[in-house]
Amino acid sequence: MSTVKQKILIVDDEPDILELIEYNLKKEGYQVYSARNGQEAVAEAKKTLPDLIVLDIMMPKMDGIEACRIMRTMPEFKNTFMVFLTARSEEYSEIAGFNVGADDYIAKPIKPRALVSRINAILRRNAPPEEVTDNKLEIGDLVIDREAYLVYQKGVKVILAKKEFELLYLLASKPGKVYTREVILKNIWEDSVVVTNRTIDVHIRKLREKLGDEVVATVKGVGYKFEAR
Repeated sequence: MSTVKQKILIVDDEPDILELIEYNLKKEGYQVYSARNGQEAVAEAKKTLPDLIVLDIMMPKMDGIEACRIMRTMPEFKNTFMVFLTARSEEYSEIAGFNVGADDYIAKPIKPRALVSRINAILRRNAPPEEVTDNKLEIGDLVIDREAYLVYQKGVKVILAKKEFELLYLLASKPGKVYTREVILKNIWEDSVVVTNRTIDVHIRKLREKLGDEVVATVKGVGYKFEAR
């Protein structure tokens, strides 16, 4: 059960889906609100200021993609988690969702226990890493010291180039969050004149070679995320 009653808004035009999700999330201890289309979602979100919004993509009046895009332009939803729930598994719809600011993607048919587990995990991203002390992250067997530009894995020092370190620190600062290539380029290579997607790929490959393939996961067609172990 959740110890903090975080607020979740569920948006779907199918009453059975709304009822199923609402029942399971309330049982988990969340405050749950609902809307039946994108227009209602924007209005309800303004009233309730949820911590997380689950949006179906295909809905009448306004679809989930447009509703997410609109809310991401509003300061009050800058840090709100947006999760798409849809039966459409095509890659292009996932990419469209991430492009307008989605944090994750859950496919129908819904498996209640898996859905609750995923939402619990997403909301934990708001919590600080296991330990943060003076720009130092400790996550699992990794220690990342921002001030000293040092990384230790299982107590062993790992030598990283400056940009490799900065990329690792960016991804690890929010485990599970998907960073698009555009966001990575802006944060890590903002002052560089000539940087391509290939540059990011090379640095990701080097991080995997030094820390293990499982540390950084690829979200196909979108970007990368740090996998907390």
